[in-house]
Amino acid sequence: MIAIIDYDAGNIKSVEKALKFLGEEVEITRDPETILHADGVILPGVGSFGDAMEKLHRYGLVDVIHSCVEKKLPFLGICLGLQLMFESSEESPGVEGLGLLKGRIVKIPAEHGLKVPHMGWNNLSFPGKRGRLFESLPDHPYVYFVHSYYLQAEEEGIVTATTEYGVKIHASVEKDNLFACQFHPEKSSDVGLSMLKAFVAVTKEHRFNS
Repeated sequence: MIAIIDYDAGNIKSVEKALKFLGEEVEITRDPETILHADGVILPGVGSFGDAMEKLHRYGLVDVIHSCVEKKLPFLGICLGLQLMFESSEESPGVEGLGLLKGRIVKIPAEHGLKVPHMGWNNLSFPGKRGRLFESLPDHPYVYFVHSYYLQAEEEGIVTATTEYGVKIHASVEKDNLFACQFHPEKSSDVGLSMLKAFVAVTKEHRFNS
């Protein structure tokens, strides 16, 4: 079973629908025991960084998420979920993120005639060894973005995909059991479904080896 963390953020149902389409058992929950006994955990979301962190604290989910990481559960952050996994965001000065990975979230500059928020399809580049979520994909696949802020990861080695939108955007990262993507795989057609299927495979491998 894959747990989708429920903290009143948007876009949770579309992630559930995509996983059910793949034939997976899914539960939207904020129950600590359910989350910690899942095969894998997904933190989706759209909205503001500060509001999301307030809700994660209010529902007692910050400690639960850190426990997931300590247990080495496969963990996937999507869109706002990626941003929350890092240390801070220019969107909400003074608000600490989950700090699971090192880096900061910064505003996309409104220049070069590009609209902010960045909404639409962009292709990905793979800067080095492909992450596990991208192994079956062709070069430069297109995925769907909706965001005004983007990741600058401190560790270049964790970046598995980038895209260009006036600036170079760290679009996806992977480190140990942690995965995250700024774009929406659940809205990215066959490419996104392939990525979610790859994440499911990671969860099953983890369960087999546990």
